Amino acid sequence: MSNRRSSRQSSSTAPRISDDQMIDLVTKLRQILPEIGQRRRSDKVSASKVLQETCNYIRNLNREVDNLSERLSQLLESVDEDSPEAAVIRSLFM
Repeated sequence: MSNRRSSRQSSSTAPRISDDQMIDLVTKLRQILPEIGQRRRSDKVSASKVLQETCNYIRNLNREVDNLSERLSQLLESVDEDSPEAAVIRSLFM
């Protein structure tokens, strides 16, 4: 119970989101998520599932960024630092 009270108290200072705004946000998330966006419109997907898929998608994107950064770092170490290739790789890190 104490967790619910503290979350209610902390959320009372944040602006409230109306039901219509929540529905609009979930609809937008459905459109951009690959897993859910590929389903037929007639398939019902709960808001909870959309939020869960959004979190998974963001985690996957973060992993991809980390992997690409690592690969670029390795590539940068393998080329001459004054080469045009090195300049391109460095620009990708910016």
